[in-house]
Amino acid sequence: MIQPSIVTAPWIPHTAQGPHRRADCRGMRRRDEGIGRPRGMGGQERRWENGSINLYVGGDKRQVSSESTLTWSEKAAEEAEAVAGIYCSGHGRAYIDGLVSQGQPVCECFDCYAGFDCSELSPGCAAYADSGDPVFFEPFWMQHATDSAVVISGWHRMSYRYADGTTMSKELENYIRKLHSVVGNAVTEGRYIVFGIGSTQLLNAAVYALSSGNSSSPSNVLASIPFYPMYKAQTVFFNSEDFQFEGDTNSWQSNNQTNKMDVIEFVTSPNNPDGELKKHVLGGKTIYDHAYFWPHFTPIKGPSDHDLMIFTLSKLTGHAGTRFGWAIIKDKDIYDKVLNYISVADLGISKDTQLRVLKLIKVAVEGDGMPLFKFSYNKMRDRWDRLTSVFSKSTRFSIQQRHPLYCNFFNETRLPSPAYAWVKCEREEDHDCSAVLIAGKIIGLNGSLFSADDRYTRLSLIKSQDDFELLLKRLTELVSLEDGSIKMI
Repeated sequence: MIQPSIVTAPWIPHTAQGPHRRADCRGMRRRDEGIGRPRGMGGQERRWENGSINLYVGGDKRQVSSESTLTWSEKAAEEAEAVAGIYCSGHGRAYIDGLVSQGQPVCECFDCYAGFDCSELSPGCAAYADSGDPVFFEPFWMQHATDSAVVISGWHRMSYRYADGTTMSKELENYIRKLHSVVGNAVTEGRYIVFGIGSTQLLNAAVYALSSGNSSSPSNVLASIPFYPMYKAQTVFFNSEDFQFEGDTNSWQSNNQTNKMDVIEFVTSPNNPDGELKKHVLGGKTIYDHAYFWPHFTPIKGPSDHDLMIFTLSKLTGHAGTRFGWAIIKDKDIYDKVLNYISVADLGISKDTQLRVLKLIKVAVEGDGMPLFKFSYNKMRDRWDRLTSVFSKSTRFSIQQRHPLYCNFFNETRLPSPAYAWVKCEREEDHDCSAVLIAGKIIGLNGSLFSADDRYTRLSLIKSQDDFELLLKRLTELVSLEDGSIKMI
């Protein structure tokens, strides 16, 4: 009897926001070529070498002939490869857990594409640049399918805890420490690490841990404009008596000339939305959000060494849908409070998630990180080169200034390549930049969402290649019409 099992391809699914916008995508078609057998797969490490499989079971390495028949994992592996082989014209994907027609998986089309194989482009489609989905990594993971695929048996880690009584994989923690050592972007020696459901959960866990716990004098939560809207949204949503959101750091400082007030400051570096490397303003209790502190987005000048730092898998590997982040914490008491928050909220992080993240980070550190980070940096650098060329022809629109810095990871001086373009409408009458861009069929996020002026709009540069090409096309069209006028829609 074949036991239940799941094979997860490394690119399924990337998005944390569900299926892409799509039109009718019924039907499916296989590739003309036969579906190749993977060189390796397994939750237990398994590699094809010279006609054999190296299988790691219970710590013992056993060599098995490549002609040996797989048992419980065979059906799941065949299903995963069959679905991955469904032809979607390069403008969509089929998923094991995705749409089904007549009992068969079908293509889920990317923005602006439709048809049973996603080959039909809608000519008047708007460019959706409002999402932070880092799908631009997908080609890398398809190139590294063998090493990053995961086989999960139906009985894999059914307990809440690992054998050591904890809810966090020690092996995964070790690889996270190795990752930061390879990249050189954070000090982990002598620090504690806590896993969370994305960095989102850890942001509020950190506020909870740093707050005074005194309801008669709640801690003041601050961030410097423009700032990531989740800081305010979460603080207000949880409506705690122990902390409250007080807005912009600089404005608060000018109105409160006292060191006696309890303050928690969010420092986003590089910043979302403008990519600036930020430092604390007040120098008190700080939460350093380093979601974008990776070589493909910014030069790595040296390791960050702060009391509480938060990272996320989504902007490291592109796997936003996996929902995994981690905090690096110096103080034991703060660590215990963050750990308690995660335990009370979720009894720990999914064991299936931790297994998948382990496989992904193992690939990320291969070759001292060069394969992954060269791919992602080259992709972002190319997009910024092309974007800058378009904006250089405009007097109506501008984007943030970038300044070269020495990057210790690549051992060269280079420009940052932020995840987002922070666009400003320069004309006096263009007080709502988002509306101006919408008129040009470009959908971004307006500046007020980041507590900034609506003369600014954030455009995402980290979506798929299709998305970026359409964005560039719409921007080029808009800039070319600067001597005329755009009809508002």
